[in-house]
Amino acid sequence: MKSEDIRRILIIGSGTMGRQIAMQFALYGCDVVIYDIMEGMLENARENFGKLARRMAAHQGISAEQALSAVQRITTTTIPEEAAHSIDLVSESVPEDPVLKGKVLALFHSLCPPRTIFTTNTSTLLPSTFAEATGRPDKFLALHFHDLRVNTVVDVMPHAGTDQEVITIIQSFVQRMGLIGILIKNESSGYVFNAMLRAFLESAQTLAANNISSIEDIDRSWMGVMHTPMGPFGIMDSIGIDTMWKGTAYWAKQTGDAQLQKNAGFLKQFVDRGELGLKTHKGFYLYPNPAFAQPGFIAGQGKTG
Repeated sequence: MKSEDIRRILIIGSGTMGRQIAMQFALYGCDVVIYDIMEGMLENARENFGKLARRMAAHQGISAEQALSAVQRITTTTIPEEAAHSIDLVSESVPEDPVLKGKVLALFHSLCPPRTIFTTNTSTLLPSTFAEATGRPDKFLALHFHDLRVNTVVDVMPHAGTDQEVITIIQSFVQRMGLIGILIKNESSGYVFNAMLRAFLESAQTLAANNISSIEDIDRSWMGVMHTPMGPFGIMDSIGIDTMWKGTAYWAKQTGDAQLQKNAGFLKQFVDRGELGLKTHKGFYLYPNPAFAQPGFIAGQGKTG
């Protein structure tokens, strides 16, 4: 297979990132099918494709006509056999559980053609932890995206068993899709940007969990010094507090680190209340008009959610 042969792509998972990844590939001419076990999630995705296409296209200098065409190239299904038909590349975006990811990819290994390359969009896990479970470890690697509405950086992270030819194909494909590929030479949790971001967000969690300072003041400190539009807790709201909790809890369990366990507990109280951030309109802040976006916030005016 060559990069140019990748024309039909399967996205597993129709959440925020699954939708963005699907749209990126569709904007650059690929036919995309999104698979999810929940029809309600797919319906919600279909309702938002138009808006997402326009925003991503505008950011990347793509015409409105191309954006409209991209939407037409995306289909959805809850039927695995239908989703796997004639697929060249799989991009998986299911919850951060290596056992779940392995099971889902194993299912599609039995359904997809032998040529199909499998990729995972995992944010925190190493592909080697579930590579064997996919059934095709030599054709498997991490292809990790950030927020495609505002940037086009993508991490390419193979594991020790990934075929070099597959790595080369994906690097070429990434370029063809209008993306900035960052090759990770050795497996590393968090890739490059996320590794730096995780340390930053972890330090903010620690400050709040240990009652060193308030959520508002931690954000205010960062925003005031660095002149950024939001601080670490605003960022965590946009990522999703549930996503942050899952990642923190996973590494707390893996390492036995007492502070990470405390940080996971701090995040879980928000998750238990269903306050997950931007997507539920309430997290560390209230949305759509969070306090940190108000003119007087840095000066000491503003409240959390």
